[in-house]
Amino acid sequence: MTLIKSISGIRGTIGGAAGEGLTPLDIVKFTSAFGSWAVKKAGVKKMVVGRDARISGTMVNNLVIGTLQGLGIDVIDLGLSTTPTVEVAVPLEKAAGGIIITASHNPKQWNALKLLNGNGEFISDADGKEVLTIAENSEVVFADVDSLGNVVQNESYLQKHIDLILALPLVDTAAIANANFKVVIDCVNSTGGIYVPELLKALGVQTIHELYCEPNGHFPHNPEPLPENLTAISAEVVAKQADLGIVVDPDVDRLCFVNEDGSMFGEEYTLVAVADYVLQHTKGNTVSNLSSTRALRDVTEAAGGTYAAAAVGEVNVVNRMKETGAVIGGEGNGGVIYPELHYGRDALAGIALFLTHLAKSGKPISVLKSSYPDYFISKNKIELQPGMDIDGLLLKVEEKYKHQPYSTIDGLKIEFDKEWVHLRKSNTEPIIRIYSESRSEQTANQLAEKIIADIKGILGI
Repeated sequence: MTLIKSISGIRGTIGGAAGEGLTPLDIVKFTSAFGSWAVKKAGVKKMVVGRDARISGTMVNNLVIGTLQGLGIDVIDLGLSTTPTVEVAVPLEKAAGGIIITASHNPKQWNALKLLNGNGEFISDADGKEVLTIAENSEVVFADVDSLGNVVQNESYLQKHIDLILALPLVDTAAIANANFKVVIDCVNSTGGIYVPELLKALGVQTIHELYCEPNGHFPHNPEPLPENLTAISAEVVAKQADLGIVVDPDVDRLCFVNEDGSMFGEEYTLVAVADYVLQHTKGNTVSNLSSTRALRDVTEAAGGTYAAAAVGEVNVVNRMKETGAVIGGEGNGGVIYPELHYGRDALAGIALFLTHLAKSGKPISVLKSSYPDYFISKNKIELQPGMDIDGLLLKVEEKYKHQPYSTIDGLKIEFDKEWVHLRKSNTEPIIRIYSESRSEQTANQLAEKIIADIKGILGI
C-alpha cells in the first residue's frame, strides 16, 4: 500500500491500513483539511468536485462530498468530468476551490485528490504545506446539523467547456470540417470517452472510430500514454486508414497523437506543434519544464519569442508562464497549457488547436511532425543507498561541469550546445532520475552513460 502526501494533493493505492494507503479515513482527513483551508482563504463556502471514471471513484466521491457537507460547504458535483473541466468550473462558480478525484495516469488501484484554489489552479507550495499541517494537527471544526452543506448535481460543464474552446479565436471549426479527418481515439475507458467524441463532433469531425471509450474504469492497458501502451490504437489507425489517432489519459490533461502510418507523433511534440501554431498567430513567449524537449525552444526562437524553463510540476510551469507573459506553455508529457482559456493542462483545448493547425497545414500528420527539429530523450535512473546525501552528490557533479551552462532550479540541468542532461532526485525513492536529449538516440544514451559514470566515480562504485 502507498500513500503520498504532496503539496498539490494526496494520492495512494486504495485499501490497507489508515496512513498507509488511500483509505476512507485518509480521504476524510485530507478533504476536511483542504475544505477548512479553502473556506478560510476565500471566505466562500462553495466547492466544485469532479472525478474520472476509475473503479474507486464513486466511493471516494461520496466520502469527499459528505465531508465537505459536514464542514458546511455547498458542493457543485460535476460527476464524471475531467481535470481541465473542473479547473474551468471553479472560477465560473465563484467557488473557494475544487477537488478532482483522479490519479491521472496511474493504474486502476490508485486514486487521488487533486486540489485547486479559487482560480481553478493547483495550490502553491506554501498553501499545500498549510493544508498538510491542518490535516496532521486535526485542526478542523465541523458544522452543526442546521448548517450542513447542500449538494447540486451539475452536468452542464461538458458543454460549457466545449463552448469555451469553440469560442477561442485560434480554433477554426470550418477548416477542421473541410479537412474531413478520419480519427481513431483511445480514451482508456475513462471520462475522455464522454468528452473527446463530443468535442470532435462539435469541431466538425464526422468520422470517429472509438477505442476504449466506455467510462467504466477498467483500463485496457497501462493508462500512461507512452508508445509501449498504444499498440492497439496504432494498429487501428492503419486498419481504418485514418488520418490520425488521438490518445488522452484518464483525467484528460495529457494528450498525444498517432501518425497515419501507426507511428507515434511523440508525446514531447504535442506541445511543440500546438505552440508552433499559436506562435504563428500570437507573438510571445513559451515555457516548459526542464525535462521537456529543446524543440520548443527552437520553435519559439524561430518565431521571435523567448523560451523559459521551469521546475518540473504544473504549478511551477504556470508560475513561470505568468512571470514571462507566455502565450503557450506546458510539459513534455503531452500537457498543453493555453492561458487564453485557463492556466491548466487541457487535452481538449490541445485537440482543437492541433486539429486546426493540421487542417490549415494541408499536410499528413507525419509530414507535419518531420517539419520540427528531431530530438530524442533518453530516460534513465541510478539507485542509491537509502540515507545517502543526494544534494551533496549533485553539488559535486555541478562542480565538475561548472564551465558549462547549467541550472539548479530543479536538481541539476547541464547544457552541451543543443544537448542536455537533467538530474533530479526522487521525492519518494533513493534514486536520481537522469534525462538526456540529443539529435540521435545513440548520443542521448551515451550522454546519460557518461553522467552515470561520473556519479559512480564520485561515489567510488
